[in-house]
Amino acid sequence: MARLAQTAGLTDVQQEIVSTVRDFVDKEIIPVATELEHRDEYPQQIVDGLKELGLFGLMIPEEYGGLGESLLTYALCVEEIARGWMSVSGIINTHFIVAYMLMQHGTQEQKDHFLPRMAAGDIRGAFSMSEPALGSDVSAISSKAVRDGDEYVLTGQKMWLTNGGTSSLVAVLVRSDEGHPEGTAPHKSMTTFLVEKEPGFGEVRPGLTIPGKIEKMGYKGVDTTELIMDGLRVPADRVLGGVTGRGFYQMMDGVEVGRVNVAARGCGVAQRAFELGVSYAQQRHTFGKPIAQHQAIQFKLAEMATKVEAAHAMMVNAARKKDSGQRNDLEAGMAKYLASEYCKEVVEDAFRIHGGYGFSKEYEIERLYREAPMLLIGEGTAEIQKMIIGRRLLEEYRFQG
Repeated sequence: MARLAQTAGLTDVQQEIVSTVRDFVDKEIIPVATELEHRDEYPQQIVDGLKELGLFGLMIPEEYGGLGESLLTYALCVEEIARGWMSVSGIINTHFIVAYMLMQHGTQEQKDHFLPRMAAGDIRGAFSMSEPALGSDVSAISSKAVRDGDEYVLTGQKMWLTNGGTSSLVAVLVRSDEGHPEGTAPHKSMTTFLVEKEPGFGEVRPGLTIPGKIEKMGYKGVDTTELIMDGLRVPADRVLGGVTGRGFYQMMDGVEVGRVNVAARGCGVAQRAFELGVSYAQQRHTFGKPIAQHQAIQFKLAEMATKVEAAHAMMVNAARKKDSGQRNDLEAGMAKYLASEYCKEVVEDAFRIHGGYGFSKEYEIERLYREAPMLLIGEGTAEIQKMIIGRRLLEEYRFQG
């Protein structure tokens, strides 16, 4: 086990789970990740392996067939997976957020119906909040749900669905004005619907179309898609929690733990970048000695390692805070902000250490260099995190004069 990013106070079970995932990453992900990424190929064999390990049910309670583990255990596993290939951690993340929202907010019937199959990996989850013109302004959602007897009719266009094609269950946030008079605050008139569909592209059920994969500079392999609803009929019993108007709060709860996940991904990518940089620095010779012996490179390695450690510590703190049942939006925002920014910086430093070879697709660092930017915007940009952090600090340190 590497010296960096160790986590104190883990149980024997947690250590065994994380060690097993790390071994899987070293043997099954790292050797094939760059090749699959360059082909933009969905890593089906890797996903099947994660399913066998039980990772799709890692946090789902044992009563539903899951392992019943903590957010911390999950985050440490995500860190390891992202160290191998960040796209794979994205496949797990969206599934986990939907399962978490079901566990926290679903009706008993919804939990009984979905969670056992999600724990087994037979149902894969995706969640849909963003829209083409939306950005970070969730209150501006324009997709709508209109009640029609025992069903709702959904219309609108959603954007940036990770697992949009391969998923079979999508948690979709739309505006629902039923029971909410005109003038109601936007966030109080939103509802989350649990939409079941067939995996694939095109019309995946009547009224629901997944047009195809969005081409991206990085974060390849995993499918990122649009979702178009045109008269999509959803039974009323597929309103998450059974009551309309709570969707915004349900989604924000899911995104909060998603931010811990993004922080963990940033930690994992940064760790891998450091490993590549420190290894290459000891192999590459200039002026008669390995470049690792040049003070300039040693300084760079020292800065990279410190950033890896700091990001990991903040991520662990945010996960433990959530596991304790306490509010953790401040810690999650800080962890996501720091880990994603440090990830970008560590990857760039490793890229610089590689020199011209870092620009070659033959070297793994080239892939990491294209992947890191996604973490700067996923689950909220740095600016959004700063707004969350700033508001929470003003609540905690309110002036008493």
